[in-house]
Amino acid sequence: MNRNVIQLSILALTLLATGVRAAVPQQEAAQLGGVLTPLGAERAGNADGSIPAWTGGMSADAGVVDEAGFLTDPFADEQPLFVITAQNLEQYRQHLSPGQVALFNRYPESYRMRVYPSHRSAAMPERIYEYAKSNALSTQLVGNGYGLQNFTGYFPFPIPKSGIEVVWNHIARYRGGSVMRQFAQIVPDAKGGFSPVIMHDTLVSPEFLSDYDPQKQNNILFYWKQAVDAPARLAGNISLVHETIDQVKEPRMAWVYNAGQRRVRRAPQVAYDGPIATAEGHRVSDNFDMFNGAPDRYEWKLEGKKELFIPYNSYQLDSPQLKYSDIIRAGHMNPDLQRYELHRVWHVTATLKDGERHIYARRDFYIDEDTWQAAVIDHFDGRGDLWRVAEAHALQVYNQQLTWYAAETLHDLMSGRYLVLGLKNEQRRSFEFGAMANSSEFTPNALRQSGMR
Repeated sequence: MNRNVIQLSILALTLLATGVRAAVPQQEAAQLGGVLTPLGAERAGNADGSIPAWTGGMSADAGVVDEAGFLTDPFADEQPLFVITAQNLEQYRQHLSPGQVALFNRYPESYRMRVYPSHRSAAMPERIYEYAKSNALSTQLVGNGYGLQNFTGYFPFPIPKSGIEVVWNHIARYRGGSVMRQFAQIVPDAKGGFSPVIMHDTLVSPEFLSDYDPQKQNNILFYWKQAVDAPARLAGNISLVHETIDQVKEPRMAWVYNAGQRRVRRAPQVAYDGPIATAEGHRVSDNFDMFNGAPDRYEWKLEGKKELFIPYNSYQLDSPQLKYSDIIRAGHMNPDLQRYELHRVWHVTATLKDGERHIYARRDFYIDEDTWQAAVIDHFDGRGDLWRVAEAHALQVYNQQLTWYAAETLHDLMSGRYLVLGLKNEQRRSFEFGAMANSSEFTPNALRQSGMR
């Protein structure tokens, strides 16, 4: 019997023995895989058919995968249905976030949005659907929502009842279980000039640990390690994070290795609005992955669902035939390489609590219902002004049956500059999924050793 089945069996027996209240009733959870998709989205399309019904998502053989792991575009022959510009913006405003509208106003001559037919591409392995259904019956919030209990695997709340539950689905979503990747982070100057920062990182969930110990590691959501490869002035710096499930009982643990000092130190700043040395001041720690870490500094409100134009099926943007110079433009990425589709999203607002500190006083999240990935996040400063706009250019990694980002962008509306994170077009390989790891690789001592090689 494999570890996944064992974990699910243990969880079921524990719930029966302890009488823990289920997160949703059995009758409601039974909707998963019926009127709802296995991950909790509405299976049906919308009223006018512009959003189709979900019919199982994209097949694992939807396209060709080259020797380096890059995916061909299954929709390469499609043409845009229409193009949104500053001139026809009002016609489409109802399907745009305030931040997206602001980008058209900030760059009226060059910014445009190519909108294509919508494809509900999301598909994941059956075991991931099993995790979601089990969690629907078991997972509960603890500590005012800042931790989880009785959670296993991925997607704690496929039938969410609150804003914080929606956000936890983003935080604890399936990313392949184990992934290694090398990618670029780019902050162009006002004229579009840039010098990329090249990084590589590894993320491993407990089920991909060869030495997984449920007694010692039952509160680990994932291990994450990131090293800077270039430029030379930053190369060799490494960050390590142990992300936890119940962040009330055990907050995130983080360390950094400074190559210049050849020292490992605890790094409480790798959280919330802690500064990022590689980003020229254009993002903070919890901007990574659109949003990450503890949600305890905000009050979360579920506003409901809406239909939004979001970046989707972004295979063209991910092509290894492109150079970074083909993508990067002054003010924003090349709009002719971006693809938008109409999808249903969960709208959640996060408002900074009285007495708490963060550079963002409010954030508006728009999270894709099919994948639970954040698609758009609008960020507001302490005066209530719209400041930064984040977008995630999603694609289905069909051969691995998971969803990821081709790139994340974070636009600063005040400075007119932006940050792009996650491009890999010029790297030798695409992302690599599924490798087993050992927890000893994610210790401060291992961090020190890897930095001194």
